[in-house]
Amino acid sequence: MKIITLHVLDDSLEVSYQPADRSGQRQFIIAYNAEQTIGENLENLRLKLAGLDVDAAIIDNALSYPFSDTVVGINHQRIDIGLAITNMLNIPVVSNQAIAEHGLTKALAAKRDYLSWHLDYYGQYAGKRNYGQEAMLTVGNGFFGLRGAYTEAHADADNYPGMYTAGLYDQLTTNLNGRQVKNEDLVNLPNAQALSFGVDHQNPFQIKAADIQDIYRSLDLHTGTLTTTMLVQLSTGHALRIRTSKLANFKDWHRLAIRYEITPLNFAGTLQVYSAIDGGVVNGNVERYNAFDQHHIQVTGTSQQPDRIFLEGKTRSSQVHFAIGSHLSGPGDALAAPANSPVDGQQVRQMRSVSVEPQHTYTFEKNVVLFTNRETTGDLLETATADLQAASYDDTLQSSTHYWEQRWADADIQIKGDITSQKLTRVNLYHLFSAVQSIRSGKIDASINARGLDGEAYRGHVFWDEMFDLPVFALHDPKLARQLLMYRYRRLPAAKKNAQAAGYAGAMYPWQSGEIGDEQSQIVHLNPLTNTWDPDYSSLQRHVSLAIAYNVIMYTRISGDWDFMAKYGLEMLQEIAQFWLSKVKFDQSKHRYTIDKVMGPDEFHENYPNSDTTGLANNAYTNLMVAWLFNQLADIRQQLSKETLTVVDQKTAVTPELLQKQADVAHHLKLDINSDGIIGQFEGYFKLPRLDFGKYRQKYGDISRMDRILKAEGKTPDAYQVAKQADALMAFYNLDAPQVLGLLKQLGYDLPQQALLNNLQFYLDRTTHGSTLSRIVYAALTAMAGNMDQSWRFFSQALFSDYYDIQGGTTAEGIHLGVMGAVTLMSTRFYAGVDSLASELTINPHLPAAWQSVQFHQLLRGTRFTFNIDHHQITVTADHAATIKVGTHSVSLKPDASQTITY
Repeated sequence: MKIITLHVLDDSLEVSYQPADRSGQRQFIIAYNAEQTIGENLENLRLKLAGLDVDAAIIDNALSYPFSDTVVGINHQRIDIGLAITNMLNIPVVSNQAIAEHGLTKALAAKRDYLSWHLDYYGQYAGKRNYGQEAMLTVGNGFFGLRGAYTEAHADADNYPGMYTAGLYDQLTTNLNGRQVKNEDLVNLPNAQALSFGVDHQNPFQIKAADIQDIYRSLDLHTGTLTTTMLVQLSTGHALRIRTSKLANFKDWHRLAIRYEITPLNFAGTLQVYSAIDGGVVNGNVERYNAFDQHHIQVTGTSQQPDRIFLEGKTRSSQVHFAIGSHLSGPGDALAAPANSPVDGQQVRQMRSVSVEPQHTYTFEKNVVLFTNRETTGDLLETATADLQAASYDDTLQSSTHYWEQRWADADIQIKGDITSQKLTRVNLYHLFSAVQSIRSGKIDASINARGLDGEAYRGHVFWDEMFDLPVFALHDPKLARQLLMYRYRRLPAAKKNAQAAGYAGAMYPWQSGEIGDEQSQIVHLNPLTNTWDPDYSSLQRHVSLAIAYNVIMYTRISGDWDFMAKYGLEMLQEIAQFWLSKVKFDQSKHRYTIDKVMGPDEFHENYPNSDTTGLANNAYTNLMVAWLFNQLADIRQQLSKETLTVVDQKTAVTPELLQKQADVAHHLKLDINSDGIIGQFEGYFKLPRLDFGKYRQKYGDISRMDRILKAEGKTPDAYQVAKQADALMAFYNLDAPQVLGLLKQLGYDLPQQALLNNLQFYLDRTTHGSTLSRIVYAALTAMAGNMDQSWRFFSQALFSDYYDIQGGTTAEGIHLGVMGAVTLMSTRFYAGVDSLASELTINPHLPAAWQSVQFHQLLRGTRFTFNIDHHQITVTADHAATIKVGTHSVSLKPDASQTITY
């Protein structure tokens, strides 16, 4: 084992390197640069270690803290140098104290395990950085999401204790420059996690940098528990340790629980604990929305008992009623709220007071319940009162622990050799399931919010992002996936109404969907570079209907749930198909069908330069996926009974003539392909000039949002060959290269053998990756093309995108569930090479060099597979007899008998 030992000084870092055979030992000193941050100075360590293969690090002068053994002091600042070095070098870091207690081998093993199961943040942070950490530390169960804010905090520039419940929207109208603008938002509910303390009846403690010595936040992925440890030194001299634990109940999913442990460190006296439900909240998480009316809550009543408080309210426009109850228990006496508590009816409070002694810990519990009339019948206050009576922290902890034990046993992806990939893969899975799990009950009318229940960006709407997540759910919890699709089925009438209003047949699903399924895309967009409102044509991304069709087809393929297809899926597919049939136009002179007035996934291009009309013609992604849909419909109809086809055809007005037209369109859609075999993103794309990326990078640095930069210069991205994200090549990601090349041939276009590689380089040179989804799609495409170094670079950026908030503040407004699902599926589908989305299960591994092996389970058409894949062998076990394809060879599996294949 090759180890470095670090000795931290105020002005430098002393490093000793010792290889396993103790030969070639070396020592060096890294002097700090006063003009750089601690983190930037630590980057010099990476440079010094270049060429050395390091397995672990030891800190020989770490400070003693209960929450981490690798905290050090540097020039009057503290940093968890272990976390920093693990993120930087991907190695475990331990202290001499840990080694003395457990021995080196056990200490390192324990740290590796801890790091792969915990998301930790050390220290106080402000502004969007803290907002982003709150989003990453969200606790939820799919019915509600509770941002990982300090319970003592109120919404301000640095803290945002938001709480949301799935599918609860409200629509308000704002007069903007003489125009009445409607916006529908996922509602920020009253702050029910509010909990603080006071000493000797002083005012309740509030989060202030001057009073806080240390803060350590840790999300335990084993149990779903978020623990915050805070060391406080008040201006009065009182010192306390505050330990707060929060978690959600997965069985009784209306409940959340908080354990509040207070330890006076240097005083005796009295201690007060204050609990509140604050209804004076607005939707204030996204700064650029502040021009709109964001006051969605009306408090209709409050009530208070000595140890219980309740707040009732409703949303202003959607008129959804809710009731929130809170029970504060613990030592001491329950007292009435102090006389100076709010009296405006927006907040209800309670208090407990206890006599305390130094170095004793006093534990309080706050249990909260939330009910709305969307999922609950009967009197909400009575229901909340009864449920609160039965709630306890221990019960919620047991429920959450049990849920996550089962979920990890099924959905965990075990990556050997890469601590960081392991941790962040589990973080992604945690967010995916905690954002939607309770929807599985069938009692919640909601789907996959693109930002989860973690923030207010995109106004909490449902986008095409669900396409990147639904396969993960289908492979591990098909009942959950089915309920998510039912959200779309219940909005099929609205989609048909949308199509009719636009002059089309069938169903036209909205780009942004919320409460009822009408189009919720904004008609104006704030450009933060110019602080002006620009027109927003994003609703022209009609390909969202193709994503929904893709989800229906892939869900059925993965789950084998033909009951869903017969009862709901085929109806959706045929209505979506009719929309596209009504949208195509036949060009008699070219004998080709065209589709115009659309946008592709690349949101930089909304229309043609100097055009009086909006939208583009013959977007390659759209046309290829339409052809694919029509092919799939023909195959699906062959597998359903005549009785089912008769019922659904009558319901959707499908005739033999329409089916024949589908087949004709699927063979004659127009694409713009140049003589080099490059697929034009849309018709006329090659006529646009190229953009000088080098010049713009030199001037602006980050050019990911080139659309905003160009508009600030009085130009338009419509006029250039520049893309926000993968567009023309998205079909390769959804399907695979052979399928796409087959579709192109079906349409009459023969591409050269190196088509994917050539197209890939062409579009990489023109893409700014302004969406988190862009990098992960290109990670998959470059892996397909055999460029694993480039793939790994894109994958790593996508994996870190929310953890490091690489888009400069967007994580503050909610994590990106789409990229989290895509990164998760990338690990198994493209790197492990297990393509469960193919018509037959195929395995073709391309493991990253940093991964020694990967192991995971998948449920495919009722058969549970276990895969263990390294760089040379594939070991597969199935609980039923099955046939799989490894490379080009078919392999038969016997039930519960593992088989190892060398590749």
